[in-house]
Amino acid sequence: MSHVSSLDRDIARRIKDLREVLALTPEDLADKTGVSVQDIFAFESGSREVPVSYLYAIAKATGVDLTALITGSEAKLHQYCLVRKSEGLSVTRRKAYKYQALAYRFSRPAMEPFIVTVPPAPPKQSMDYNQHAGEEFVFMLKGRMEVVLGKETVILEPEDSLYFSSTIPHAMRALDGKEAVFLDVII
Repeated sequence: MSHVSSLDRDIARRIKDLREVLALTPEDLADKTGVSVQDIFAFESGSREVPVSYLYAIAKATGVDLTALITGSEAKLHQYCLVRKSEGLSVTRRKAYKYQALAYRFSRPAMEPFIVTVPPAPPKQSMDYNQHAGEEFVFMLKGRMEVVLGKETVILEPEDSLYFSSTIPHAMRALDGKEAVFLDVII
């Protein structure tokens, strides 16, 4: 098992506590989120990194605020949420990418917008695939990025956009030895 941070342990405890408080079995939660029971046990034990997509699926399935799952405190804004440049909540839920949550203070948002930074990776390095319920919208801000959607590959450049079903296994890598930055909206 890799080093587990105190944030990872706190999130693992919160999602397990939430499941138990709602009297959901791991099978119930697997049904609601589309995640395997084995993955749920791994996430809840803290032995595996919990991806933001799973936290979003739990939040959507249970009506609990995503911010509460990540930080342990409930968002309080109900009409609007202003996040100034570089002031998004830093969320490091996937080691390969850096996330900045942009609606983290809004109560129960219908979507989750993030600024995502993908570091450059060598072309032969294996890619980290993700797959979850819902849909995603990507709008490139900086750099170039290869996106693999199932068996298809697309290259995105600044101001390109991509909308896809998140149920398709997908992976991303920055190109040209430079980081790629994009707006990612998960619905």
